[in-house]
Amino acid sequence: MSRPPFLTLPACASAYRLATARGEFAVHDARPGPASPRRGTVLLVPGFTGSKEDFIALLEPLAAAGYRAVAVDGRGQHETPGPRDEAAYAQDELARDVLAQAAALTAEDGRPGIHLLGHSLGGLITRAAVLADASPFRSLTVMSSGAGSISATQQARTRELIQALAVLDMESVWREMQRRDAENAAADGKAPGLADFLHRRWTTTVPEQLMATGRQLIEEPDRTAELAAVPLPKHVISGVLDYAWPVPRITEMAKELSAHRTIVSGAGHSPNAERPAETAEALVGFWRTTDPEPGAGRAEA
Repeated sequence: MSRPPFLTLPACASAYRLATARGEFAVHDARPGPASPRRGTVLLVPGFTGSKEDFIALLEPLAAAGYRAVAVDGRGQHETPGPRDEAAYAQDELARDVLAQAAALTAEDGRPGIHLLGHSLGGLITRAAVLADASPFRSLTVMSSGAGSISATQQARTRELIQALAVLDMESVWREMQRRDAENAAADGKAPGLADFLHRRWTTTVPEQLMATGRQLIEEPDRTAELAAVPLPKHVISGVLDYAWPVPRITEMAKELSAHRTIVSGAGHSPNAERPAETAEALVGFWRTTDPEPGAGRAEA
């Protein structure tokens, strides 16, 4: 579970619901100031049990570098509602949501080419979106996400969670999770507002979303060869250690993709929350290699 380092939106960002052809999605949208060059738009897709808040520490540095940064709650995640039906959270459905979000942002910006980033489960979803239609995107960044299914240890834990969600309400599952992870629960309680936020995010997430996407994490095939055939600039970024996918295998995947590779020193599964300054620097450095000159196309609002 990603833990944001803080919860207050920077002055450059606003919270609202992004209207798309597939419904509305809760977003945090950070925009460059009037003195910053307009370099492009970034769509940030969170992972399993996550939300748009996982990217909150990236918003200000990305906007300062000239990027409109839009972090989204996927359907059934936190502040975006979703149906109580697992079929609604099939991977191809979630991928179509990403394509609809990209289309809405492109229409607003009046310029083509979204930089797409997926964290953890979001990496699998964004990969599926790119494989379905790469044309809306300027690049793909996969953060702390692997070639296929999660590690055996995490598969066992995820199966246990799915079984619990099938028979217990979200509050009961939360209490059991807190009991089993007392060390992190105690640390969360020391950060202002964090424990309440994590609890609220958990209880507002649709259980069928967690069950369906949990199965995806367990069953995901290796689609690296398919993605390698897509002529799109790619970036693979992770921390030094990762509990969900072994870092050496993530590095192998990057080589197979001919992708730019970044390992963020001092970070684990969530470089975006654990080392946001270093992560933002790495992202901006990669995106600038793919961008047209600043100011090309219509100026953003």
